[in-house]
Amino acid sequence: MTIARLRLQLVILLVSSQAYAQNVANGEDVLRAMHDRYAKSWYETLTFTQKSTTYNPDGTSKSETWYEAAALPGKLRIDVGTPSEGNGYLMVDGTLTIFQGGKGSEPRPRVNMLLVLGFDVYRQAPEETAKTAKTEGYDLAKFHEETWEGQPVYVVGAAKGDLKAKQFWVEKNRLLFVRLFEEARADPGKFQDIRFEYYREMAGGWVAARVEVYTDSRKSFGEEYSDIVCNTKLDPGTFDPKQFNSTHWEKP
Repeated sequence: MTIARLRLQLVILLVSSQAYAQNVANGEDVLRAMHDRYAKSWYETLTFTQKSTTYNPDGTSKSETWYEAAALPGKLRIDVGTPSEGNGYLMVDGTLTIFQGGKGSEPRPRVNMLLVLGFDVYRQAPEETAKTAKTEGYDLAKFHEETWEGQPVYVVGAAKGDLKAKQFWVEKNRLLFVRLFEEARADPGKFQDIRFEYYREMAGGWVAARVEVYTDSRKSFGEEYSDIVCNTKLDPGTFDPKQFNSTHWEKP
């Protein structure tokens, strides 16, 4: 390759990058960019073992093991502790079913924005993700740029300097979800800052191997992932409430 040709390619790349950045002016543009970057490559299923740690205000903590499986978009299963005990959660297409001792609750509406922004956005139409975000109270017209962990990020849902509005942050270069602010569901009046960290490139996409939750600036919960497997075959019954006790995914 000649030096002149190399220079030409660098100029084309720079111009394309600048044009792309100029096209991102609001939250809908961000979601569309995220989708378009990985739509043809992002994995379809994901399984992992999770160490879940609750940090109490008195300084003590408690950890337990969760087993999680996802089929994208829209399906997440969490087995809390030993799967045979029948404790866990099913989040399927915007509904939540809670299982205790093998008995499931009535399904209730519940959108998991961490699933939507960290995974589903890459496997479903951006219009669908935008619709969900708006329904959940995120103002996609509010948009600015910040720096987070040394990297430029898009901030959607809040004006600059506002950390009390519902908002999500997306790393500008890799177009990966890294941060979300929202009111704590279990404790209304308190605000949560949720962070996706330690991203690993896997199977045409990425997985954040650690999640940290801060409630009113205090670390309250943490997740650490291991045994991460992408594109493993999952029985459809894995996400069927009627088969929660009889169908389990297994590590390959």
